[in-house]
This record gives sequence, structure tokens and C-alpha cells, in this order.
Amino acid sequence: MSHFPHRGFRFGIQVSSAPTAKEWTDLARKAEATGFDVLTMPDHFTDQLAPMPALMAAANATTTLRVGALVFDNDYKHPVVMAKELATMDLLSDGRTEIGMGAGWMISDYEQAGMTYDSPKVRIDRFIEGLAIIRGAMNDGPFSFAGEHYTITNYNGMPKPAQRPCPPVLIGGGGKRVLSYAAREADIIGINGTLTAGVVGPEVLSTMTACSVDEKVNIVAAAGAHRLDKIEMNIRTFFVKVTDDRAAAVGAISSMFGVDAQMIDESPFALIGSVQSVTEQLLARRDKWGFSYIIVGGENIDEMAPVVAALRGK
Repeated sequence: MSHFPHRGFRFGIQVSSAPTAKEWTDLARKAEATGFDVLTMPDHFTDQLAPMPALMAAANATTTLRVGALVFDNDYKHPVVMAKELATMDLLSDGRTEIGMGAGWMISDYEQAGMTYDSPKVRIDRFIEGLAIIRGAMNDGPFSFAGEHYTITNYNGMPKPAQRPCPPVLIGGGGKRVLSYAAREADIIGINGTLTAGVVGPEVLSTMTACSVDEKVNIVAAAGAHRLDKIEMNIRTFFVKVTDDRAAAVGAISSMFGVDAQMIDESPFALIGSVQSVTEQLLARRDKWGFSYIIVGGENIDEMAPVVAALRGK
């Protein structure tokens, strides 16, 4: 059984772009109408929309859909700037923003932008300081902060967010240090593959097995033992196919990524099978790992609709 108390299911979609403003807002409205709770975006320098304006447009086009990044890279903006933009978005969306933050991992972003790709330790140190500053800026009154990477002096962040004292914080991680920190500090914890290689390849896939997820969830449960009732467990599923021929889909996906079919068959990063089978998989994973907040790709909206209808909030 899961270490975590029962939570009702929430569903999100991860999207990055659309050819026109209308198609982007139509996508957000479709997600909301289909029962999805959250629209998230990556934060990279690749061919995607800039997250802040795109998320605000999605929020403006909807009434209940929550928005956030999965996740913002702390290195790409000074945390005072990030705090102001997040608080503004939360205010203008009437409290529908979630704060997804991370230390940064994609080496190509850094290389193309001419930014130093520091060691994981330095990036994580900087991220921890950055999140402390974001929270400080959103709290009431002025604050100061003196760290190794940032110094803030008598700063009162304005505007304040609609959600007080701070919108929910999501931290995604695949290694022990970030997961332990998230267990102590985050409202939502996203279990990821381990991304220290800086690219998505065999090393990442090898840490997306059921056994690896066991280890990662156990780290969270141990470090957050004093506050498990305050933690929502999240996973972004990458291999999604709602189909009556599960075996064929598992085989095709495993061949595409060059991994053993059993790995895909058992991994919680995969969601493959009939509507009933996928529903049962999600229930079993919540019982085992606590995953109640499930994110799929925007391309999966239609096929996941009956699953969302069956499980949302339950």
C-alpha cells in the first residue's frame, strides 16, 4: 500500500505550442471541457511558446483550468522576476496558477544560450535559494535574503498572488537530493527519470522502471514522513496509448525506444491498454505509489477522456 493518504485524481495535459492563437485557446478550452484540471508547459529554448504569456492566454480562455510549468528552470530568470511574473499570473487568473520549479537539466539550452552548465550541486543549490526567494517575495511585507548565489535586500514583492501565502509548489525530481528537498518543501512532487546526463537517452530510460520508481517514492516517503498528508504525488506519463491491443502497443513502444517490453509493461511512466485497463492501472498505482495527479500529452486528450470521466476527483 502507498505511504501517502488517499487523494482524489487530478489530470493534466502537457503542451508546448500551437500554430495560432485560436488553436492554442481552443486547445485549452477543450482540455477544460474534457475534464482536465491543469494545463502545463515545458520551459526550454526549443520550438515552443514562451510559457508565461502562453499560460496566461490559456487561463484567460478558460474558467476552471489551472496552469503552470512542468517545470520552470530556475537558471533562466532571476527569482525576483520569476516571483513577480508568477504572482501576476496567479492574480490575473483568479488563483489558478501552480508553481512548478526545477534546477535545470537540458544541456542544449545552456549551450545554445551561452549559459554555464554548472554541476548538479551548484544548479540545485541555486534552485533552492531561488525558491526561497520566490516564497519570500510572495509573503506579506519586505524580506531580505543572503545566500551564495543571490542577495535580496528589503524587498517587498508586488503584486501578491491570489493564493495565500503562495500558490501550490510542484518540484519534480529524479535524484535523492532534489526528492528529499521536495519531500520537505513541496506541495506537489513529480517523480521523474534521472536527468543528470543532460539529454533524454538510455540513462534516463533506465531510471523509469518500476523498481526505480519504488526507490524514488521511498526517498520521498522517508524524507517527508512528518508531512505526507500535505504531499500530492504526480507523474508525467510519456508512453500513452488507449487501445484494446495492449500487447501490440507495448511491443511497438518498446521497439521504438530500444528497451525491453517488460520495462514498458511495468513502468508507471507508461499508460497503455483499454479504458478499463488504464483505469485499473491508475487505481493500482495510486494504491502502490500514491500517484493521484496524472499528466499526459496534449495529443492524448481524446483517448484519455473516458478515463478522466471515470476517475477525476475519485
